[in-house]
Amino acid sequence: MTKYKIRRRVLLFYTADIALVTASFLLFIWIKPASLRFYLPYYFEPFLVFLGIWLAASIPSNKYAIKGKETLNDFIVPVFFSGLITLCVITIMIAGFQWFQYSRMIVFGTILLSGFLETILFSLFYYYRKLNRFSDNNETVHTYLKNLELHAIANENSQVVINEPVEHVNSLVLENFKSQILEETNEDVYNFLCGHINSVKDKTILLSTTTQFNILSLPQDTATTLVNLKPINDIKRINKFFEAVNTRLPEGGLFIDCVITNEIKKKHILHIYPAGLNYVVYFVYFIYKRVFPKVPGIKKIYFFLTNGYDRAISKAEAFGRLYSCGFEVLADESIGNYLYFVARKATDPSYDMNPTYGPLISLKRIGRNGRIIHVYKFRTMHPYSEYIQEYVFRKNDLQDGGKFKDDFRISTTGRIMRKLWIDELPMLFNLLIGDLKLVGVRPLSNHYFSLYTPELQARRKRFRPGLIPPFYADMPVTLDEIMASEMRYLDLYEKSPLLTDIRYFGKAFYNIVIKRRRSG
Repeated sequence: MTKYKIRRRVLLFYTADIALVTASFLLFIWIKPASLRFYLPYYFEPFLVFLGIWLAASIPSNKYAIKGKETLNDFIVPVFFSGLITLCVITIMIAGFQWFQYSRMIVFGTILLSGFLETILFSLFYYYRKLNRFSDNNETVHTYLKNLELHAIANENSQVVINEPVEHVNSLVLENFKSQILEETNEDVYNFLCGHINSVKDKTILLSTTTQFNILSLPQDTATTLVNLKPINDIKRINKFFEAVNTRLPEGGLFIDCVITNEIKKKHILHIYPAGLNYVVYFVYFIYKRVFPKVPGIKKIYFFLTNGYDRAISKAEAFGRLYSCGFEVLADESIGNYLYFVARKATDPSYDMNPTYGPLISLKRIGRNGRIIHVYKFRTMHPYSEYIQEYVFRKNDLQDGGKFKDDFRISTTGRIMRKLWIDELPMLFNLLIGDLKLVGVRPLSNHYFSLYTPELQARRKRFRPGLIPPFYADMPVTLDEIMASEMRYLDLYEKSPLLTDIRYFGKAFYNIVIKRRRSG
């Protein structure tokens, strides 16, 4: 950007900011229940002083600077600091020197509203600039196909022996494009890619895109490995992008990409900002980037303003989306502020048209006679977590009580809700409609059900699952003990249904209320 354009943009920012502050000031004068004829002459001079303080506060905060600003935080944080400086100066003038003897509502309301409008203004400019840069730098599909031809020529000329160890030949598939990869990423990422791509057997396409158009423009059966260097956070319709990748890979084909997880972003924010302020910044980030994209109505406004760029995505949601689109995750590695993953095409996409993001979720569970029932609970896990139950089991195994160890799918609020059993309150509806009874074996997902012995699976299908499982009466630890506990309950229930449920309810009540024992 030329110096002339930068000066012009800065001047426009000053002009727009003056207009925003003036509009906010006039709005609060209009809201104040008194005559405008009285307020406007009385507040004119103090407003000019206030406006001067507001503009002067932007100098130490570099609010209007453009050069060197790359991330959204680079634009928003100065807005916060300049507003804080103005607030402190005005507060000192009001409380310490008895200046500005007029409505506090007008003063502080103007500061808050102006700061909010500035946040919107700089956010729009950030995404506008990012969209323009993306359009300028985006490679075309023709370039991808040309790179593919170069891959084939390089492999023909390399005369590599197929039986040679993979670590000696992996780098050949990417060495012709190492400089381009390093421009987008770094050496560690390049080594990660080389470690997961077989240069002899794989036909690899290297992309740097956030649009499914560039994926669908590739011919069928073009590649066995597809690498994308853009994080999925910048993809507007992530599932559609993954589904497009799925259609262009053969069964067993590899897809390599990266994500800036919410966990990584949180750690980064808490580290770079001072204590106290860091949690305020993260709260604003979480609401704006994590909550707004999920709330109906607000979601449309958010995507209109940002086009989906730089969204906050948890590791559980990223991997869950992959599994829902027919992939299974083989490996993942944190490199810098990115989590890189290698996924293999396993099946066709599930095309879930109604993913749940809200606080109330419906879980598919196996009920009586093997019928699938929908059990209602309050959400304690990140969206799409239900798709990666098998992945978590493979990585983490089970801990005492039959729960997954170090389950990253559970959110912070979810852990609190589970401790207080708040998440299970909606299951009372299942009790009311007859899907569950008060005492009975726990309703299980398909994956959990597959871990049980065939004998217990057959026994379980004969009875309705329960709201209060025998687990709370016997408090077993291992999966084998849990299965033994359920088998004992079913044996007793067959002989005396009512008496067995009364006894197990009494034991569970004693363990939960009197002994304060929990399932984890």
